[in-house]
Amino acid sequence: MDTTLERALLDQLLLRQQVEQFYNAEAELLDSRQFNAWLDLLAEDIRYWMPVTINKESGKWDEERTREGKDLNWFDEGKFELEQRVRQIETGLHWAEEPISRTSHMFSNLQIMDNSCTLATRCRFLIYRNRGETETDFFVGKRHDTLRRDGSGFKIAARQIFLDQSVLLAKNLTLFF
Repeated sequence: MDTTLERALLDQLLLRQQVEQFYNAEAELLDSRQFNAWLDLLAEDIRYWMPVTINKESGKWDEERTREGKDLNWFDEGKFELEQRVRQIETGLHWAEEPISRTSHMFSNLQIMDNSCTLATRCRFLIYRNRGETETDFFVGKRHDTLRRDGSGFKIAARQIFLDQSVLLAKNLTLFF
């Protein structure tokens, strides 16, 4: 095999491993409720956006999500709003998170779409949440992230979250994706 091709393949594998480790560390921070450390993974200008999923008839699948900037979304937040959500949880007086949820964040099917000064990634996720004694929720979907290199690591510059559920049975959306 050509050494240039081998080097490119090794670089690609190393990058994939670095991104996977970054997402594994992020999941651990969220699941162990280290929300301030999680906030440190976010770029100052992050856009954290999750549209609502709508059931559409055949052939109109490009309309199955609410439109950015035009329709109602589950989330359309920046770092300030995410920090405020964390502060509210930390008070211990947040009715929707008292007692606080137990979560397990899982991701798979990682794709690195673009490798320039930023990385465009896509993955699938499954988040399990349990609250109190009997409340159990599953959130399933896709994430499109933009990662920026930050020293030897990354910062999340944008996160688009696409839930596969069109009707949410969860009592709240206080968790982070």
